[in-house]
Amino acid sequence: MLYSTHWVIIMFFVTDNNIPEGVGFQTFGLTHILWLLAGFVFCVAACIFYRRLSEGKRKTVRTVLGTYIFLQEILKNLVLLCLGEFSWGHLPFHLCGINILLIFFDVIKQTKVVRSFLYYFCIPGAALALLFPNWTDMPVWNFFHLHSFTIHILLILYPMLLVTTREVSTDLKSALQGTALLVAMAIPVYGLNLLWDTNFMFLMEPDSGNPLELFEQLLGSHLWGFPILLPIVILLMYIPARIFINRKASSKVGS
Repeated sequence: MLYSTHWVIIMFFVTDNNIPEGVGFQTFGLTHILWLLAGFVFCVAACIFYRRLSEGKRKTVRTVLGTYIFLQEILKNLVLLCLGEFSWGHLPFHLCGINILLIFFDVIKQTKVVRSFLYYFCIPGAALALLFPNWTDMPVWNFFHLHSFTIHILLILYPMLLVTTREVSTDLKSALQGTALLVAMAIPVYGLNLLWDTNFMFLMEPDSGNPLELFEQLLGSHLWGFPILLPIVILLMYIPARIFINRKASSKVGS
């Protein structure tokens, strides 16, 4: 029993640097699919709940949710520090990490550009991370497994709440402003990559299983993927937003 309890504790805090083989999960296996289904149901239910709230209560929900997302990221790094596994690469300068910071910024000060960025880039970025997770070597009962799934689900949820109540601008002008913000952030992030030998925003090389890997194989550099994929992502996010807004406008006219 003592050995079993000790093993459970070890497995809960083990990192990708010392994880034993054969304890992870398969992409689109049962564990993965259950997480995706749970995340989808949770986000839909939360959006329905959020729409029924008054503006004051919506602000409270955003404050609590945004602060929780920020604190969860801090907790992750504190755990890594305590385990002696923290490195520069764990700082929040990947796209999802940047979105964590922007969500916390939105809690403090709401701006059109940041909210548009969260819609056009936070949702698809977190969704891709959930669909093609790079933490598949982690067991289910593991801090970093639980953190990775929950943080990306919440990263999708926050901007979705804004969409359901039309608290975010989704027009093409806003999309271009969000793209400009993305490029502006990529420049100093690239400098940090050179300084710390990191791979924030996958600017130096594609991660295994990342769609950017295909561009490296076909065109010789994964960087070609950014100017090619960005317009596609914007279009895929723009069309459903326009349909949703037009349907809402038609229903109001009809009533």
